Amino acid sequence: MKLTAVILGGGRGTRLYPLTKLRAKPAVPIGGKFRLIDIPISNCLHSGVRKIFILTQFNTESLHRHVTRTYYFDTFSDGFVRILSAQQTSESQDWYQGTADAVRKNLMYLESADKHIIILSGDHLYRMDYSKFFEYHLKKKADITIGVKPISREQTKDFGILKTDDDGWIREFYEKPESDEVLDKFVVNRKLFEHFNIEPENRTHLASMGIYIFRKEVLFDILHSTDYEDFGREIIPEAIKKYKVAAYFFDGYWEDIGTIRAFFDAHIELIQPIPRFDFYDENHPFYTHPRYLPPSKIYNCQIHQSIIAEGSILLGSIIENSIIGIRSFIEEGTLVQRSIIMGNTRYETIQTRSKNIERGIPNLGIGNNCIIRNTIIDLNCQIGNNVHLLNKDNKQFEDGEFYSIRDGIIIIPKGTIIPNNTII
Repeated sequence: MKLTAVILGGGRGTRLYPLTKLRAKPAVPIGGKFRLIDIPISNCLHSGVRKIFILTQFNTESLHRHVTRTYYFDTFSDGFVRILSAQQTSESQDWYQGTADAVRKNLMYLESADKHIIILSGDHLYRMDYSKFFEYHLKKKADITIGVKPISREQTKDFGILKTDDDGWIREFYEKPESDEVLDKFVVNRKLFEHFNIEPENRTHLASMGIYIFRKEVLFDILHSTDYEDFGREIIPEAIKKYKVAAYFFDGYWEDIGTIRAFFDAHIELIQPIPRFDFYDENHPFYTHPRYLPPSKIYNCQIHQSIIAEGSILLGSIIENSIIGIRSFIEEGTLVQRSIIMGNTRYETIQTRSKNIERGIPNLGIGNNCIIRNTIIDLNCQIGNNVHLLNKDNKQFEDGEFYSIRDGIIIIPKGTIIPNNTII
Protein backbone atom coordinates (compact mmCIF):
# COMPACT_ATOMS: atom_id res chain seq x y z
CA MET A 1 0.00 0.00 0.00
CA LYS A 2 1.49 3.32 -1.09
CA LEU A 3 1.03 5.00 2.26
CA THR A 4 3.76 6.11 4.70
CA ALA A 5 3.02 6.69 8.40
CA VAL A 6 4.34 9.46 10.61
CA ILE A 7 3.65 8.91 14.31
CA LEU A 8 3.95 11.96 16.55
CA GLY A 9 5.84 10.99 19.67
CA GLY A 10 4.22 13.68 21.80
CA GLY A 11 5.41 16.70 23.68
CA ARG A 12 6.17 16.94 27.39
CA GLY A 13 3.02 15.01 28.33
CA THR A 14 2.32 17.27 31.29
CA ARG A 15 -1.29 16.09 31.61
CA LEU A 16 -0.06 12.53 32.23
CA TYR A 17 2.53 13.57 34.81
CA PRO A 18 4.05 11.85 36.81
CA LEU A 19 3.74 8.87 34.44
CA THR A 20 5.71 11.01 31.99
CA LYS A 21 8.29 12.17 34.53
CA LEU A 22 10.92 9.76 33.20
CA ARG A 23 9.52 8.73 29.82
CA ALA A 24 7.82 10.03 26.69
CA LYS A 25 4.04 9.76 26.57
CA PRO A 26 3.97 6.96 23.93
CA ALA A 27 6.25 4.86 26.18
CA VAL A 28 3.72 4.81 29.06
CA PRO A 29 2.67 1.20 29.83
CA ILE A 30 -0.94 0.26 29.14
CA GLY A 31 -3.10 -2.83 29.55
CA GLY A 32 -0.66 -4.68 31.81
CA LYS A 33 2.00 -5.43 29.19
CA PHE A 34 1.87 -3.00 26.26
CA ARG A 35 3.12 0.54 25.61
CA LEU A 36 0.99 3.30 24.08
CA ILE A 37 3.22 3.39 20.99
CA ASP A 38 2.25 -0.25 20.30
CA ILE A 39 -1.27 0.88 19.37
CA PRO A 40 -0.57 2.98 16.23
CA ILE A 41 2.33 0.75 15.12
CA SER A 42 0.19 -2.39 15.37
CA ASN A 43 -2.66 -0.67 13.51
CA CYS A 44 -0.17 0.23 10.76
CA LEU A 45 1.14 -3.32 10.43
CA HIS A 46 -2.34 -4.84 10.24
CA SER A 47 -3.32 -2.23 7.65
CA GLY A 48 -0.37 -2.99 5.37
CA VAL A 49 1.50 0.23 6.23
CA ARG A 50 5.13 -0.83 6.45
CA LYS A 51 7.01 2.45 6.26
CA ILE A 52 6.75 4.13 9.64
CA PHE A 53 8.53 7.21 11.00
CA ILE A 54 8.28 8.08 14.71
CA LEU A 55 9.04 11.68 15.72
CA THR A 56 10.34 11.99 19.29
CA GLN A 57 11.65 14.77 21.53
CA PHE A 58 11.19 14.54 25.33
CA ASN A 59 12.45 11.76 27.64
CA THR A 60 13.07 9.54 24.64
CA GLU A 61 15.36 6.79 25.98
CA SER A 62 12.62 4.43 27.16
CA LEU A 63 10.62 4.88 23.95
CA HIS A 64 13.65 4.41 21.71
CA ARG A 65 14.68 1.27 23.57
CA HIS A 66 11.20 -0.26 23.31
CA VAL A 67 10.79 0.49 19.61
CA THR A 68 14.26 -0.70 18.56
CA ARG A 69 13.93 -3.93 20.56
CA THR A 70 10.42 -4.67 19.30
CA TYR A 71 9.95 -3.58 15.68
CA TYR A 72 12.34 -4.59 12.94
CA PHE A 73 11.91 -6.20 9.52
CA ASP A 74 14.03 -8.75 7.70
CA THR A 75 16.49 -7.77 4.98
CA PHE A 76 14.10 -8.88 2.23
CA SER A 77 11.44 -6.32 3.20
CA ASP A 78 11.34 -2.65 2.25
CA GLY A 79 9.47 -1.86 5.46
CA PHE A 80 10.95 -0.06 8.45
CA VAL A 81 10.18 1.64 11.75
CA ARG A 82 12.50 4.64 11.89
CA ILE A 83 12.93 7.03 14.81
CA LEU A 84 13.51 10.71 14.02
CA SER A 85 14.51 12.47 17.23
CA ALA A 86 14.54 16.25 17.58
CA GLN A 87 17.96 17.66 16.77
CA GLN A 88 19.73 20.93 16.20
CA THR A 89 20.98 21.42 12.64
CA SER A 90 22.67 24.15 10.64
CA GLU A 91 19.19 25.13 9.39
CA SER A 92 17.46 25.14 12.78
CA GLN A 93 18.62 25.43 16.39
CA ASP A 94 15.10 25.02 17.82
CA TRP A 95 13.27 22.01 19.22
CA TYR A 96 9.85 21.01 17.88
CA GLN A 97 7.33 23.78 18.52
CA GLY A 98 4.19 21.74 17.75
CA THR A 99 2.86 18.80 15.77
CA ALA A 100 3.19 20.47 12.36
CA ASP A 101 6.59 21.95 13.20
CA ALA A 102 7.84 18.47 14.13
CA VAL A 103 6.92 17.18 10.68
CA ARG A 104 8.33 20.30 9.00
CA LYS A 105 11.74 19.79 10.61
CA ASN A 106 11.87 16.25 9.18
CA LEU A 107 10.72 16.90 5.60
CA MET A 108 14.19 16.04 4.29
CA TYR A 109 13.70 12.48 5.56
CA LEU A 110 10.16 12.29 4.18
CA GLU A 111 11.34 12.92 0.62
CA SER A 112 11.48 9.13 0.23
CA ALA A 113 7.94 8.67 1.58
CA ASP A 114 5.07 7.36 -0.54
CA LYS A 115 2.71 9.70 -2.41
CA HIS A 116 0.39 9.77 0.57
CA ILE A 117 1.30 10.23 4.24
CA ILE A 118 -0.83 9.38 7.26
CA ILE A 119 -0.20 11.44 10.41
CA LEU A 120 -0.93 9.58 13.66
CA SER A 121 -0.77 10.34 17.37
CA GLY A 122 1.21 8.20 19.76
CA ASP A 123 -1.21 8.41 22.70
CA HIS A 124 -4.62 7.24 21.46
CA LEU A 125 -6.30 3.92 22.23
CA TYR A 126 -8.25 2.40 19.33
CA ARG A 127 -8.24 -0.26 16.63
CA MET A 128 -8.51 0.97 13.03
CA ASP A 129 -7.91 -0.44 9.56
CA TYR A 130 -6.05 2.39 7.86
CA SER A 131 -6.40 0.66 4.49
CA LYS A 132 -10.15 1.43 4.50
CA PHE A 133 -9.36 5.01 5.49
CA PHE A 134 -6.87 5.22 2.62
CA GLU A 135 -9.30 3.71 0.10
CA TYR A 136 -11.84 6.38 1.03
CA HIS A 137 -9.18 9.10 0.67
CA LEU A 138 -8.32 7.87 -2.83
CA LYS A 139 -11.97 7.43 -3.83
CA LYS A 140 -12.72 11.02 -2.83
CA LYS A 141 -9.59 12.25 -4.63
CA ALA A 142 -9.00 14.39 -1.58
CA ASP A 143 -5.93 16.46 -0.83
CA ILE A 144 -6.42 15.82 2.89
CA THR A 145 -8.72 13.39 4.70
CA ILE A 146 -9.38 13.66 8.43
CA GLY A 147 -10.61 10.88 10.66
CA VAL A 148 -13.73 12.13 12.46
CA LYS A 149 -15.88 10.68 15.22
CA PRO A 150 -19.41 11.59 16.38
CA ILE A 151 -19.50 13.02 19.91
CA SER A 152 -22.02 14.58 22.27
CA ARG A 153 -22.27 18.31 22.91
CA GLU A 154 -20.76 17.83 26.38
CA GLN A 155 -17.56 16.38 24.92
CA THR A 156 -16.85 19.16 22.42
CA LYS A 157 -14.70 21.34 24.68
CA ASP A 158 -11.84 18.81 24.45
CA PHE A 159 -11.76 18.48 20.66
CA GLY A 160 -11.53 20.27 17.36
CA ILE A 161 -15.01 20.10 15.84
CA LEU A 162 -15.95 20.42 12.20
CA LYS A 163 -18.82 20.88 9.79
CA THR A 164 -19.23 19.00 6.50
CA ASP A 165 -21.54 19.23 3.53
CA ASP A 166 -23.83 16.37 2.51
CA ASP A 167 -20.99 14.64 0.61
CA GLY A 168 -18.57 14.63 3.52
CA TRP A 169 -16.37 17.56 2.46
CA ILE A 170 -15.24 19.63 5.43
CA ARG A 171 -16.34 23.26 5.18
CA GLU A 172 -15.54 24.62 8.65
CA PHE A 173 -13.27 23.68 11.56
CA TYR A 174 -13.09 25.06 15.12
CA GLU A 175 -10.55 24.03 17.75
CA LYS A 176 -11.96 23.34 21.26
CA PRO A 177 -15.07 25.56 21.20
CA GLU A 178 -16.57 27.01 24.37
CA SER A 179 -19.40 29.33 23.35
CA ASP A 180 -22.94 28.09 22.76
CA GLU A 181 -23.08 30.17 19.60
CA VAL A 182 -20.26 28.15 18.01
CA LEU A 183 -21.65 24.84 19.23
CA ASP A 184 -25.09 25.61 17.82
CA LYS A 185 -23.52 26.43 14.47
CA PHE A 186 -21.68 23.09 14.30
CA VAL A 187 -24.61 20.80 15.16
CA VAL A 188 -24.72 17.93 12.64
CA ASN A 189 -27.82 17.17 10.62
CA ARG A 190 -29.02 13.68 11.59
CA LYS A 191 -29.39 12.80 7.91
CA LEU A 192 -25.62 13.11 7.52
CA PHE A 193 -25.09 10.43 10.15
CA GLU A 194 -27.60 8.21 8.37
CA HIS A 195 -25.86 8.83 5.03
CA PHE A 196 -22.67 7.35 6.50
CA ASN A 197 -24.53 4.50 8.26
CA ILE A 198 -24.02 5.89 11.78
CA GLU A 199 -26.63 5.85 14.54
CA PRO A 200 -26.77 9.41 15.93
CA GLU A 201 -27.88 8.35 19.44
CA ASN A 202 -27.24 11.41 21.64
CA ARG A 203 -24.33 12.64 19.52
CA THR A 204 -24.68 15.98 17.83
CA HIS A 205 -21.19 17.02 16.69
CA LEU A 206 -18.18 15.72 14.75
CA ALA A 207 -14.73 15.70 16.36
CA SER A 208 -11.37 15.44 14.69
CA MET A 209 -9.50 12.31 15.82
CA GLY A 210 -6.13 13.87 15.06
CA ILE A 211 -5.57 11.36 12.25
CA TYR A 212 -4.83 12.86 8.85
CA ILE A 213 -3.97 11.52 5.40
CA PHE A 214 -2.22 14.06 3.17
CA ARG A 215 -1.21 13.93 -0.42
CA LYS A 216 2.54 14.23 0.00
CA GLU A 217 2.88 17.25 -2.30
CA VAL A 218 0.10 19.06 -0.42
CA LEU A 219 1.73 18.38 2.96
CA PHE A 220 5.08 19.63 1.68
CA ASP A 221 3.49 22.71 0.10
CA ILE A 222 1.68 23.67 3.31
CA LEU A 223 4.71 23.19 5.54
CA HIS A 224 7.09 24.98 3.17
CA SER A 225 4.80 27.95 2.59
CA THR A 226 3.70 28.60 6.20
CA ASP A 227 5.22 28.71 9.65
CA TYR A 228 2.16 27.14 11.32
CA GLU A 229 3.15 24.97 14.28
CA ASP A 230 0.05 22.86 14.94
CA PHE A 231 -2.14 20.74 12.67
CA GLY A 232 -5.42 21.04 14.56
CA ARG A 233 -5.19 24.64 15.66
CA GLU A 234 -3.71 26.20 12.49
CA ILE A 235 -3.07 24.02 9.45
CA ILE A 236 -6.42 22.27 9.09
CA PRO A 237 -8.58 25.43 9.43
CA GLU A 238 -6.46 27.18 6.79
CA ALA A 239 -6.21 24.15 4.49
CA ILE A 240 -10.01 23.98 4.20
CA LYS A 241 -9.93 27.34 2.40
CA LYS A 242 -7.54 26.14 -0.31
CA TYR A 243 -7.61 22.33 -0.57
CA LYS A 244 -10.14 19.51 -0.87
CA VAL A 245 -10.48 18.24 2.69
CA ALA A 246 -12.70 15.21 3.31
CA ALA A 247 -14.04 13.61 6.49
CA TYR A 248 -13.65 9.87 7.10
CA PHE A 249 -16.36 8.76 9.53
CA PHE A 250 -15.25 6.33 12.25
CA ASP A 251 -17.67 4.98 14.84
CA GLY A 252 -15.55 2.43 16.69
CA TYR A 253 -13.88 2.76 20.07
CA TRP A 254 -11.39 5.62 20.22
CA GLU A 255 -10.06 7.41 23.29
CA ASP A 256 -7.52 10.15 23.71
CA ILE A 257 -5.91 9.04 26.96
CA GLY A 258 -3.73 12.08 27.44
CA THR A 259 -4.88 12.76 31.03
CA ILE A 260 -4.59 10.73 34.24
CA ARG A 261 -8.39 10.48 34.54
CA ALA A 262 -8.79 9.28 30.94
CA PHE A 263 -5.90 6.84 31.39
CA PHE A 264 -7.38 5.43 34.59
CA ASP A 265 -10.93 5.16 33.25
CA ALA A 266 -9.77 3.42 30.06
CA HIS A 267 -8.05 0.77 32.17
CA ILE A 268 -11.00 0.25 34.47
CA GLU A 269 -13.18 -0.26 31.40
CA LEU A 270 -10.80 -2.96 30.11
CA ILE A 271 -11.76 -5.25 33.00
CA GLN A 272 -15.50 -5.16 32.28
CA PRO A 273 -17.00 -8.50 31.11
CA ILE A 274 -17.70 -7.06 27.65
CA PRO A 275 -15.62 -3.88 27.31
CA ARG A 276 -16.00 -1.50 24.38
CA PHE A 277 -12.33 -2.12 23.64
CA ASP A 278 -10.12 -5.08 24.44
CA PHE A 279 -6.85 -6.72 23.43
CA TYR A 280 -8.41 -10.10 22.62
CA ASP A 281 -8.85 -9.93 18.84
CA GLU A 282 -6.77 -12.84 17.51
CA ASN A 283 -6.99 -11.54 13.94
CA HIS A 284 -5.67 -8.10 14.88
CA PRO A 285 -3.47 -8.48 17.97
CA PHE A 286 -1.46 -5.62 19.36
CA TYR A 287 2.26 -6.27 19.20
CA THR A 288 4.78 -5.48 21.90
CA HIS A 289 8.22 -6.59 23.05
CA PRO A 290 8.33 -10.42 23.38
CA ARG A 291 9.52 -11.12 26.93
CA TYR A 292 9.16 -14.93 27.15
CA LEU A 293 7.88 -14.73 30.70
CA PRO A 294 6.57 -17.74 32.66
CA PRO A 295 2.87 -18.03 33.56
CA SER A 296 1.67 -16.15 36.62
CA LYS A 297 1.80 -17.93 39.98
CA ILE A 298 -1.24 -17.35 42.19
CA TYR A 299 -1.30 -18.79 45.72
CA ASN A 300 -4.32 -18.61 48.03
CA CYS A 301 -5.71 -15.40 46.46
CA GLN A 302 -9.17 -13.98 45.83
CA ILE A 303 -9.36 -12.34 42.41
CA HIS A 304 -12.48 -10.67 41.05
CA GLN A 305 -12.93 -8.99 37.65
CA SER A 306 -9.25 -8.27 37.09
CA ILE A 307 -6.49 -8.74 34.54
CA ILE A 308 -3.30 -10.51 35.64
CA ALA A 309 -0.36 -10.22 33.24
CA GLU A 310 2.21 -12.97 32.78
CA GLY A 311 5.18 -13.49 35.05
CA SER A 312 3.38 -12.28 38.19
CA ILE A 313 3.57 -13.83 41.67
CA LEU A 314 0.59 -13.18 43.94
CA LEU A 315 0.67 -14.55 47.49
CA GLY A 316 -2.47 -14.61 49.64
CA SER A 317 -3.81 -11.29 48.38
CA ILE A 318 -7.23 -9.97 47.34
CA ILE A 319 -7.42 -8.33 43.90
CA GLU A 320 -10.64 -6.59 42.82
CA ASN A 321 -11.38 -4.58 39.66
CA SER A 322 -7.69 -4.05 38.93
CA ILE A 323 -5.00 -4.58 36.31
CA ILE A 324 -1.84 -6.31 37.50
CA GLY A 325 1.07 -5.82 35.10
CA ILE A 326 3.99 -8.04 34.13
CA ARG A 327 6.27 -9.48 36.84
CA SER A 328 4.13 -8.01 39.64
CA PHE A 329 4.92 -9.31 43.11
CA ILE A 330 2.26 -8.89 45.80
CA GLU A 331 2.71 -10.28 49.32
CA GLU A 332 0.18 -11.84 51.71
CA GLY A 333 -2.67 -9.96 53.31
CA THR A 334 -2.72 -7.15 50.75
CA LEU A 335 -5.93 -5.72 49.26
CA VAL A 336 -5.86 -4.09 45.80
CA GLN A 337 -9.07 -2.40 44.58
CA ARG A 338 -9.71 -0.35 41.42
CA SER A 339 -6.01 0.11 40.78
CA ILE A 340 -3.41 -0.22 38.05
CA ILE A 341 -0.22 -2.00 39.09
CA MET A 342 2.18 -1.68 36.17
CA GLY A 343 4.54 -4.35 37.46
CA ASN A 344 8.28 -4.64 37.08
CA THR A 345 10.96 -4.81 34.40
CA ARG A 346 13.01 -7.35 36.35
CA TYR A 347 12.88 -9.99 39.09
CA GLU A 348 14.76 -9.73 42.36
CA THR A 349 17.00 -12.63 43.36
CA ILE A 350 17.09 -14.10 46.86
CA GLN A 351 20.46 -12.42 47.34
CA THR A 352 19.02 -9.02 46.38
CA ARG A 353 16.10 -9.44 48.76
CA SER A 354 18.54 -10.30 51.57
CA LYS A 355 20.49 -7.11 50.84
CA ASN A 356 17.21 -5.15 50.95
CA ILE A 357 16.71 -6.38 54.52
CA GLU A 358 20.23 -5.29 55.45
CA ARG A 359 19.65 -1.85 53.92
CA GLY A 360 16.22 -1.53 55.54
CA ILE A 361 14.30 -1.00 52.30
CA PRO A 362 11.26 -2.88 50.92
CA ASN A 363 11.51 -5.53 48.23
CA LEU A 364 10.46 -4.93 44.65
CA GLY A 365 6.66 -5.11 44.51
CA ILE A 366 4.00 -4.64 47.18
CA GLY A 367 4.54 -5.84 50.75
CA ASN A 368 2.36 -7.52 53.36
CA ASN A 369 -0.98 -6.20 54.67
CA CYS A 370 -1.21 -3.20 52.36
CA ILE A 371 -4.38 -1.51 51.11
CA ILE A 372 -4.16 -0.09 47.59
CA ARG A 373 -7.28 1.70 46.31
CA ASN A 374 -7.85 3.99 43.28
CA THR A 375 -4.12 4.08 42.67
CA ILE A 376 -1.70 3.82 39.76
CA ILE A 377 1.63 2.26 40.76
CA ASP A 378 4.24 2.72 38.05
CA LEU A 379 7.01 0.25 37.18
CA ASN A 380 9.67 -0.98 39.61
CA CYS A 381 8.20 0.47 42.80
CA GLN A 382 9.09 -0.93 46.23
CA ILE A 383 6.09 -0.69 48.56
CA GLY A 384 6.74 -1.64 52.18
CA ASN A 385 4.52 -3.53 54.62
CA ASN A 386 1.31 -2.04 56.05
CA VAL A 387 1.24 0.75 53.48
CA HIS A 388 -2.19 2.32 52.90
CA LEU A 389 -2.72 4.19 49.60
CA LEU A 390 -6.28 5.48 50.07
CA ASN A 391 -6.27 9.25 49.50
CA LYS A 392 -7.51 9.47 53.09
CA ASP A 393 -8.01 13.25 52.91
CA ASN A 394 -9.94 13.03 49.61
CA LYS A 395 -7.56 15.40 47.81
CA GLN A 396 -8.12 16.10 44.12
CA PHE A 397 -4.67 17.52 43.35
CA GLU A 398 -1.52 17.22 45.40
CA ASP A 399 2.19 16.43 45.09
CA GLY A 400 3.85 14.68 48.01
CA GLU A 401 7.23 13.14 48.75
CA PHE A 402 6.33 9.70 47.39
CA TYR A 403 3.28 10.40 45.29
CA SER A 404 1.06 12.69 43.22
CA ILE A 405 -2.73 12.95 43.21
CA ARG A 406 -4.63 13.91 40.07
CA ASP A 407 -8.45 13.93 39.91
CA GLY A 408 -8.50 12.05 43.20
CA ILE A 409 -6.30 9.24 41.82
CA ILE A 410 -3.02 8.45 43.62
CA ILE A 411 -0.01 7.97 41.33
CA ILE A 412 3.21 6.40 42.60
CA PRO A 413 6.02 7.37 40.17
CA LYS A 414 8.36 4.87 38.56
CA GLY A 415 11.03 3.44 40.89
CA THR A 416 9.58 4.95 44.10
CA ILE A 417 10.44 3.39 47.46
CA ILE A 418 7.69 3.73 50.09
CA PRO A 419 8.65 2.82 53.68
CA ASN A 420 6.65 0.52 55.94
CA ASN A 421 3.49 1.90 57.60
CA THR A 422 3.14 4.85 55.22
CA ILE A 423 -0.42 6.16 54.89
CA ILE A 424 -1.47 8.45 52.03
